[in-house]
Amino acid sequence: MRAAGMTENRPFAAVILAAGKGTRMKSDLHKVLHPIAGRPMIEHLLGSVGTLGPAHMVVVIGSGREQVEPVVAACGGVVAVQDPQHGTAHAVQQAEAALAGFEGDVLVLYADTPFVTAETMQRMRDRLAEADEPAAVVVGSRPADPKHYGRIVLGPDGAILKMVEYKDASPAERAVDLCNSGLIAMRAAALWPLLKRVGNDNAASEYYLPDVVMLAARDGRRSAVIEVDSAEVEGINSRAELAQQEAAWQARRRLAMMADGVSLLAPETVWFSHDTRIGRDSIVEPNVVFGPGVSVGERVRIRAFSHLEGATVAAGAEIGPYARLRPGAEIGEGAKVGNFVEIKQARLGKGAKANHLTYLGDAEIGPGANIGAGTITCNYDGFFKYRTTIGAGAFIGSNTALVAPVTIGAGALVAAGSVITRDVAADAVALARGEQTEKPGRAAKFRDVMTAKKKKQS
Repeated sequence: MRAAGMTENRPFAAVILAAGKGTRMKSDLHKVLHPIAGRPMIEHLLGSVGTLGPAHMVVVIGSGREQVEPVVAACGGVVAVQDPQHGTAHAVQQAEAALAGFEGDVLVLYADTPFVTAETMQRMRDRLAEADEPAAVVVGSRPADPKHYGRIVLGPDGAILKMVEYKDASPAERAVDLCNSGLIAMRAAALWPLLKRVGNDNAASEYYLPDVVMLAARDGRRSAVIEVDSAEVEGINSRAELAQQEAAWQARRRLAMMADGVSLLAPETVWFSHDTRIGRDSIVEPNVVFGPGVSVGERVRIRAFSHLEGATVAAGAEIGPYARLRPGAEIGEGAKVGNFVEIKQARLGKGAKANHLTYLGDAEIGPGANIGAGTITCNYDGFFKYRTTIGAGAFIGSNTALVAPVTIGAGALVAAGSVITRDVAADAVALARGEQTEKPGRAAKFRDVMTAKKKKQS
């Protein structure tokens, strides 16, 4: 007999079904690669599985192997191919060769149901290890609208009496509100023999995975169900459902951010990525978008309509409004990035400022430096990228073009409107612009001539 929770010494494998054609997506991209929160949906699921330390992860696909396999491999899994496709039981069978000799638990999951939690997976394993030793553990839910889900009929003792697909269910069975999510856990030694016995005498002429539960029952073995919230096992089959899941994910993450001490002034307008990190006492104003790879320190204020991706922002900094931080942007402690400033592959030192209408790319800006409005680093010649270095405390006047590679020394001052093509020494003043000349009275004379000319033409 096994005791509940005694699963840590038993290996487990995850078999993830992703062989559906995804025709409702109407996309050249494989369905399971469509992103939610900047991450392919299958990666969400593989990430959750990975936290439990699986011995194997096998993803069963149909078409699109060349798209899916690199993603699976990067997460430590392998793929198996189901071709042709004859139902879910047939799909699971395609993983048997990859799991040859494996004797632990097998969890069957679905790539288009990406938000099944690690806690639910552990519950499946723990229930499988309980003293009554169920043949299978099935995950069920009670959605407000049961739709065309398969139904689970329980006996008086709580064991599964019958599992039936909607197409094959009687009116009484369709009235049951406990629905089958498709998720199932079994021991490998029981799973593979039962799969070989599954038939296809049903309305769809397919080999259904839930039939293994009924076959086990004929052998005198009970199966159990655990229930979860229906939102956790909601599948994604269309772009509309993808958008709904994105919205649900964002709503959960906003609540989590605020619970962790981040102020969102208009939560419904802020969009996070799967890996967004923000420190406590930071404030995010309306209409801010976080792309993947953003880490924000404590006491940061991100003003409205800013977009951050692949960027690091240190404590006490201020970003925006209307700022864009691109991959490789590193904003130092207490630094300020103002309106219509774009930063890419550049580090802004502690207390440095770029407050207006500026582009800083491939650059190193020292602590306390001030970058005037309209300044740009000219970092690309059409073939190669070059770096700009600006020393601590330097002052770059408005409308300056810094033609890289170039270095501005610490404490240097660059006059407004300059085009800097050579290095500037520390504490020097650099002025690189055409000489201003003045012609007294010429403006009035010009107006008189042009006014007369216009009258002749009218």
